[in-house]
Amino acid sequence: MIQWQKLFENRERLFWTLHSGGWAGFAVVYYIGSFLHDVRGVWIFVIALNAMAGWLLTVPLRYIYRWAHQQNVWKMIATVAISCYVVALLWAVLKNINYWEIYKHGYRPEVWYMYFTNTINSLIMVVCWSGLYFGIKNFQMLQKEKQNALKASTMAHQAHLKMLRYQLNPHFLFNTLNAISTLILVKENKTAEAMVSRLSDFLRYSLDKDPIKKILLKHEIQAIELYLEIEKVRFDERLEVEWDVAENCNEALVPSLILQPIIENAIKYAISKMEKGGRIKIIAKSFGNDLMLEVSDNGPSVNIDDGQLKRNNGVGLPNIQERLNSLYSNNYSFVVSQNQPTGIKVSIRLPFEVSENDSQN
Repeated sequence: MIQWQKLFENRERLFWTLHSGGWAGFAVVYYIGSFLHDVRGVWIFVIALNAMAGWLLTVPLRYIYRWAHQQNVWKMIATVAISCYVVALLWAVLKNINYWEIYKHGYRPEVWYMYFTNTINSLIMVVCWSGLYFGIKNFQMLQKEKQNALKASTMAHQAHLKMLRYQLNPHFLFNTLNAISTLILVKENKTAEAMVSRLSDFLRYSLDKDPIKKILLKHEIQAIELYLEIEKVRFDERLEVEWDVAENCNEALVPSLILQPIIENAIKYAISKMEKGGRIKIIAKSFGNDLMLEVSDNGPSVNIDDGQLKRNNGVGLPNIQERLNSLYSNNYSFVVSQNQPTGIKVSIRLPFEVSENDSQN
């Protein structure tokens, strides 16, 4: 399969392969057709000479057609028509020479006009060759255009994903740096220093991960733990985190930092509003061919309409939905619901995917 792909990608090799194979096929069909007539053994030699003549005479057409393809339509049509007739005429002459001088001994060369007969048959073959040439060339151009369009679409898609992914960093940084600034103002320098150190680790981790590629869930959890360590510096005992991750889900692939904005929202709109007892629960489990992710908090209840959180100027949740839509099209779900007894719950369903290395083990 790879060898065939290389053949079609190399235009020079493809031309000579199809050109030679086509004329070899012509010779075979011509020879099989001779079985209908009683011919001598030398006829095989004549067929080989005719095929070789056709092979040689149609090679220049390739370069003529290259030039003609760059001209206007009428000039191209005229060039192709004249070239086809000239090559067909020359080929007919050579075929007649092979026939009369080799197969039919004793032909009288003074009847010169006989060498120019049967031009129509030759013209039909040359026109067929030309049609195949332009057909294959246009097909190659169409495939190249499709590849270019696909490449441009992929690049645009990747740029969109990167934009969405990196959009989170300023949003997160603003909140964290604002908290650090507050700690410095109230003279809690050690706490601020610890927060800066954890922030550095988290940003280093996030920058090392390609926003286009998916990562293992266990690595996503490591990133979340780094983030939560930063927030625990702020909230101390006010923040409690509960994990419920099924063991078989650790190797599942997820978009990088897909849960961090949800947890950030829970901290901003739930934990920060509570004087004590704030809790965030993170669940990951498999269900059939899907991966189920869930983040819930016990903060104040909010208005939810049709599975979507109604909150002005929100960045995190709309960002997640755009990323999921870009990565999975319609093969995902993103639902926000009321948590019991209080708080909200964000549920994500994704296809359960594993890395190729893991699937081969």
